[in-house]
Amino acid sequence: MTDRALKARVWRGAAEGAFREYEVPRHASQTVLDVVTHIQRVLDPTLAYRYACRVGMCGSCAMTVNGVPRWTCRTHVDKAAKNDRIEIAPLKNLPVIRDLVTDMREFFDKWARAKGRFEGNRTKKDDFARVRPESAARMQADAGIECIGCGVCYGACDVVSWNRDYLGPAALNRAWTLVMDARATGRAERLRAVAGDAGCHACHTHMSCTERCPKNLSPTAGIAGLKRAVAKAALRGEL
Repeated sequence: MTDRALKARVWRGAAEGAFREYEVPRHASQTVLDVVTHIQRVLDPTLAYRYACRVGMCGSCAMTVNGVPRWTCRTHVDKAAKNDRIEIAPLKNLPVIRDLVTDMREFFDKWARAKGRFEGNRTKKDDFARVRPESAARMQADAGIECIGCGVCYGACDVVSWNRDYLGPAALNRAWTLVMDARATGRAERLRAVAGDAGCHACHTHMSCTERCPKNLSPTAGIAGLKRAVAKAALRGEL
């Protein structure tokens, strides 16, 4: 512990709430999640927040730090704080349940709307599907499959803020990986689901999702691929 202290402004309440300021001691290699945990365990046990792994595996600790969506377990105070001050709020573009906890249902409902569930046509009696890892389609699918559904891209997306029906970067990225997966069925149905005003064509290519993705994925690239795939399918009369 050092003699320095951090002034942390933390959102309290639901959608109609306010920031409350806490003073937290500074430590070496301290993360924003460490700050929130200290507040809850030492200063105010009523603070609600969500986390699980603490090591960047689950994504459940995503919050808005100084106006930017981040994983708080991988965001160090030394890099985020300005003049020993930091602001911590719930993830943007999602309903607030309480304090720093958001309701993720609409996020995952949009995955379902984008046909984000893998379905194949093989049974346990069939041989394994063989897909060449060096094939162009597989490489494009592989580029997006590491998404863990943390919602950071969703919180960073301006289009979600403007259009609440927009499926969002994560759902569209998931759809793209399935469109490029040779084992997945229902390609035409999936492309129909991601077309239209709430789908891939609503993306303005601001690239906020790509810039903020903690896994260094590019949902923007996947969405661009969907735009091309939808256009080609439409021209072939498949939609």
